[in-house]
Amino acid sequence: MKVVGRLESVWRYPVKSMPGESLPEAYVSFAGVLGDRLYAVHHAGAPKAFPFLTARSRKEMLLFRPKFSRPELTLAPGNLADAETRGSGLTPLFPSSDDLALEIETPDGKTLSASDPALPALIGGDQLDASDLTIIRSDRAMTDCRPLSLLAVQTIDGIGSAVGLTLDKRRFRENLYVDLDGGESFAEDAFVGRRLRIGPKLTVHVLERDIRCRMISIDPETLEENPEILRHVAKNHDNTAGVYAAVLVEGLVRPGDEIVLLD
Repeated sequence: MKVVGRLESVWRYPVKSMPGESLPEAYVSFAGVLGDRLYAVHHAGAPKAFPFLTARSRKEMLLFRPKFSRPELTLAPGNLADAETRGSGLTPLFPSSDDLALEIETPDGKTLSASDPALPALIGGDQLDASDLTIIRSDRAMTDCRPLSLLAVQTIDGIGSAVGLTLDKRRFRENLYVDLDGGESFAEDAFVGRRLRIGPKLTVHVLERDIRCRMISIDPETLEENPEILRHVAKNHDNTAGVYAAVLVEGLVRPGDEIVLLD
């Protein structure tokens, strides 16, 4: 076992392709960070294999701000401490649907329930028919690929340096941003096929590198797009940045937690 770095920050995205939130702590289950991508905008005109509206085609989605109505109930299972006293492997009680009720702040500052019938028209704007859009909720994360994503801040800095920019890490929409010892860009690639323990309990198996898309080229505040960012990653790193992982042992994590390479 070897300490390879620390958790820089942990993020979740209550609505797929809308802005995320940095958390003081988060429970990571087999399905990923609790509360991550539980909501999405279903697009009736999208392909059946991926029936969601995302900021790849409607970047204005990044101007909407989702937040849970009772955030204090969404960071960890309410009975986590009691469940852990009964021994390892006991599944804790997750928040109810009411606990996971969501509000969305619109670009003009109004706050609406995720079920408000006015939202689809606001999200679609003049480009899309509101009748084709529905905000849906799932009991598990509607991630693109794997339940958990991880990216080193050194990789972000390396990409930014190569294209002459200081990059906002929010472009990359990771769950776990990590500060790795050594300082090299793309050092997380070496974890593919290996296990990491993050914090006292969370254990993950790193499965593969994260293939990137247009999203990393879009500034999350201004919506300005710089295609050179994705072009650089595609040309110099097989169009990948960061890694995907599966959860082997669930656990609570906090920024500053040690990351240990187990094998």
